Amino acid sequence: MSIRVRSIHLAWIVAALTMLALVAGAAFRSTTGALFEPMETEFGWSRSGTSGAVTLNLIVYGLTAPFAAAAMERLGVKRVVLAGLGLTALGSGLTVFMTSLWQLWVLWGLFVGVGTGVMALVFGSIVANRWFVRHRGLVMGIFSGGNACGQLVFLPLIVALAEHEGWRAAALATALVAAAIIPFVARYFADSPHAVGLRPYGEEADNPVPVPAKPQVSPARLALRVLRESLARRPFWILLFTFWVCGWSTNGLIQTHFIPAAHDHGMPATTAAGLLALIGVFDLIGTVASGWLTDRFNPAMLLVCYYGLRGLSLVFVNSLLGPSIEPPLWVFIVFYGLDWVATVPPTAALCREHFGIERAGVVFGWVFASHMVGAGVAAATAGWLRETTGSYHPAWISAAVLCWLAAASLFWLRKAPVPQESRPSPNPVR
Repeated sequence: MSIRVRSIHLAWIVAALTMLALVAGAAFRSTTGALFEPMETEFGWSRSGTSGAVTLNLIVYGLTAPFAAAAMERLGVKRVVLAGLGLTALGSGLTVFMTSLWQLWVLWGLFVGVGTGVMALVFGSIVANRWFVRHRGLVMGIFSGGNACGQLVFLPLIVALAEHEGWRAAALATALVAAAIIPFVARYFADSPHAVGLRPYGEEADNPVPVPAKPQVSPARLALRVLRESLARRPFWILLFTFWVCGWSTNGLIQTHFIPAAHDHGMPATTAAGLLALIGVFDLIGTVASGWLTDRFNPAMLLVCYYGLRGLSLVFVNSLLGPSIEPPLWVFIVFYGLDWVATVPPTAALCREHFGIERAGVVFGWVFASHMVGAGVAAATAGWLRETTGSYHPAWISAAVLCWLAAASLFWLRKAPVPQESRPSPNPVR
């Protein structure tokens, strides 16, 4: 490959392909939440049963991330992403033949959970760290916004397709899209700039970024070793907790339960899905802005603001829902969209600052896993609270309290003593 294609650094081509995979993977994973009601109507399944399948999907998706990151370091990013796309296409395609609830758990919980877990934000973090020096935070913000945008913007399309053609058509569509992306990644993606004789975008000749050594252990051993060593440090626990709360208050609660919660208040499902799509649009703006801010300000203090304001907004959401969309609900949609995953660029930056560029991908993988475990627990808990109390109001309030606790915990996070990417990790994994 040449250094530039039509005067565009190859880093931007790789970033565009990464963005495509992130958006698509997020869209695939959002399908089940949008298809709750048609599946329950056809098969007579309970909300707890379908919520449980989503819980398994979210947890498997999250726990796949650190092992996927380790596999990318050991086997190559392209190979792992291609395998994830293939598994997602297979799991989604086989869904059209299911007749029992356990099959939903296996196909969406395991197959799609693992496949989309490979295309989680840890994938974007590795690409941003490898390919960019200048604008790294901004690029991570774009990746984060695209990921959340894919989760939400495609929901109206999925809901409309399910209403007119049936939920099987929506599931089959995701399988076909996943399969269609495979040849583009196979042809144009590159694992790292050094693999094709380039420098990362923005790297200065007199200040090169160290090239991490390729691990000599299996991906599973690498992931577990990094976890064991990271658990001995306070920053890791704080990042685990805060991102667990992030997952609880976004993917687990709003993404999974906003449509049925709005429907409880008389709002049509298509209208609620459209509001979620708007959250995705504003999220793209908010997360790109967060990436820009992360390049310039203390990421820990940015997170304090994000979690504190998110908690405040959740206190009021139950009173804003109704059959029609009133102005206060528009305020919530815009604000929550701007804040949706604005937490990702600062969190990824803190992983890099405190653990070094060599381990940042796997560390962020474990932190991201906590995000999805929190989302999975929230999906099941909110469903249980709805069945027990007849309302989602307790779920909104509990999420608000958790957000405030996350904001408070960040004051215990001390600043990294030295810039970690200026030198190799003191304990390279071999």
